[in-house]
Amino acid sequence: MALDHVIAEARQHGVNLLLSLVNNLRAYGGKTQYVKLLSTRKNTIRTKYKDDPTIFAWELINEPRCMSEPSGDTLQDWIEEMSTYMKSIDKNHLVTVGLEGFYGPKSPKRLTVNPGEWAAELGSGFIHNSKISTIDFASVHIYPDHWLHDQELEEKLKYVSKWMVSHIEDGNKELKKPVTFKEFGLSNLNKGFKPSQRDQFYKIIYVIMYKSAKRKKSGAGSFVWQFLIGGMEEYNDDFGSSLGKGQQHIR
Repeated sequence: MALDHVIAEARQHGVNLLLSLVNNLRAYGGKTQYVKLLSTRKNTIRTKYKDDPTIFAWELINEPRCMSEPSGDTLQDWIEEMSTYMKSIDKNHLVTVGLEGFYGPKSPKRLTVNPGEWAAELGSGFIHNSKISTIDFASVHIYPDHWLHDQELEEKLKYVSKWMVSHIEDGNKELKKPVTFKEFGLSNLNKGFKPSQRDQFYKIIYVIMYKSAKRKKSGAGSFVWQFLIGGMEEYNDDFGSSLGKGQQHIR
C-alpha cells in the first residue's frame, strides 16, 4: 500500500504525520469511500499504525458538516462515538476532529465571528465539537477567498486576523486545549493575483501563531494547503505552491 511507503519515508526524514481517516467532501473519495484501515492496519514495511511514533495524530474527518441537522447534535454524537472508539483501539496517538472552525448555534456570542450566517447552519460547532474529552486538540481552516467573495484583499486579511485571534482565545479560555490552523490558502484565481499577496497572507498567519507560541498560549501550529514538489503538478489546485521548474515558487 502506498501509505505504508509514505510513512516509512516520513520516518527516515524525521517528519511526523497527521493522518485524516476520511474527507467529508467529494475530493479524494469523500465520506462515501469511508476508511477501511483505521489504526489496526499493520504497515507492510514495519509495524501497526497504532504503534508507529511517526504518526503524530489521527483526524476523524476533514471538514465535517451535517446540514440536515444544523443544531449540531448529530455530528456531536458521531464525534463522541468515533473519538471514543479510536481511543479504545489506539492509546498512543492524539485525536482531532478536522473542523473548519465555524461557530454553531450553541455558541451564540461567537456567531458574529463567522464569515456569514450560512456558517452557523452547517451542523458543526467549533467550541461544542472540540470540547469533547476524547478530542486532544482543535483544528481550524482559513479560506477567505471561499468565504468572502466580494471583499478586497485588505479586508480579507483583516478578517483572517480576527478569525485566528478568536479561536486562539477559545483554546485559552474555553477549551483549555491547543488549536492548530490545519489548512489555509489564498487562491491564485483572484483577479489581479500576485505571489506577493499570498506572502502577505502567510505572514499574518505565521506571525499570529508565533506570538501565541512564544507566550505559551493555545495557538500551537499550522499546516499550509498545499506545498508540492516537481512532478506533482497534477495534484495542485489554485491554492497550492509548487517547487517544480516553471511553477510558482514559495518565497
